[in-house]
Amino acid sequence: MSPTPAPPRIACQEQLLPGDTLQEKWEFAQGAGYDGIELRARGDFHFRARLPELRRARADGVVMPTVCVDMLHFIGAFDAERRRDAVGQLVSQLSVIAELGGVGAQTPASYGMFSRRLPPFEPPRDEAGDREVLLAALSELGEHARREGVSLFLEPLNRYEDHMVNRLDQAVDLIRAVGLDSVRVGIDSYHMNIEEADPAAAVVAAAPYLGHAQVSDSNRLQPGAGHLNWPGWLGALRTAGYAGWLAVECRLTGDPATALRSVPPFLRRAAGPAAPAA
Repeated sequence: MSPTPAPPRIACQEQLLPGDTLQEKWEFAQGAGYDGIELRARGDFHFRARLPELRRARADGVVMPTVCVDMLHFIGAFDAERRRDAVGQLVSQLSVIAELGGVGAQTPASYGMFSRRLPPFEPPRDEAGDREVLLAALSELGEHARREGVSLFLEPLNRYEDHMVNRLDQAVDLIRAVGLDSVRVGIDSYHMNIEEADPAAAVVAAAPYLGHAQVSDSNRLQPGAGHLNWPGWLGALRTAGYAGWLAVECRLTGDPATALRSVPPFLRRAAGPAAPAA
């Protein structure tokens, strides 16, 4: 009999947690059943400037496995100067998360830059141009991540927030073209709920390329407050052999502390008992 898969490791994004310091946030997170804190990284090298704070938190035992970018422009920006800045920010963020003993950084191709579902419907750059700039950025960042011993997670967003990478298969296609194990897919249950005809099947199909998972319900609220099929989605992650983190990225309904405390037991119940392999 093969070993029983471990229960999911659950992190909470830092901005959701109560407390003025990472140490205070970590105290609440542990008491609520979380295993780590996912950090957020703004632009202007703000994340690098936080290194003294982050080093102290790590020395105090705070577990910080991943960072999610929170910038004004991204690697798929139409403007070349903004693309270079986004790549430079991510290079720095990958180095910081590596120093903290983390596993990687998650970024979309863009956010709020253009949508084919809203006027004027046709972006100023064609699909071949989109692919060219994304492959250039992912290749550079993937090489840096490889040297640092961490990963870059490319996150597909829904059609209203990005026009380039909406589904897992689109992210996988880019990652295959890059050809680096240090570039992986960062999935998000909310965006998948909008874009994937069969979210569970999409997870299984992308299995060799999965690197990170963010979770919120169908309405962007905390898991359990919407109608997403959590047993099916989490079961697909298990079938795919995913052993990474589940990072809670959501809005909260009801009392924030109560909502946050509800998430780890809900996700672990939805994941179900891990049946031993025959």
